Amino acid sequence: MEPEAMKQAVISALEDIKARDIAVMDVRKLTSMTDFMIVASADSNRQTRALADNVQKKLKEAGAHVQGVEGLETGEWVLVDLGSVIVHIMQPTIREYYNLEQLWGGPPMSKKPKLAEPTAHP
Repeated sequence: MEPEAMKQAVISALEDIKARDIAVMDVRKLTSMTDFMIVASADSNRQTRALADNVQKKLKEAGAHVQGVEGLETGEWVLVDLGSVIVHIMQPTIREYYNLEQLWGGPPMSKKPKLAEPTAHP
């Protein structure tokens, strides 16, 4: 399966299970390890596992080979290695802490706007 087709299939599989904040990074100029890195957020351990399962299922159906999966035990950060595409499914606090988008030169992770500080009235 071609990397572009694999990338699109992964995005579709993530969207099926309501992944949030999907970021796709083309890392071909940065590493020979993979072509694309995809990062997505999930709200719970259960959702991270469901997303990883759906990615594996849909990509196998499309003819891709899943080379490995890590992190299913805790479900806070699940990695699905498809060779040309590596998928990171993370809970928001883990994603913010590791900030893979910045590490791999992707688009900056969007931050929630800060609430205005209350002003003291004399």
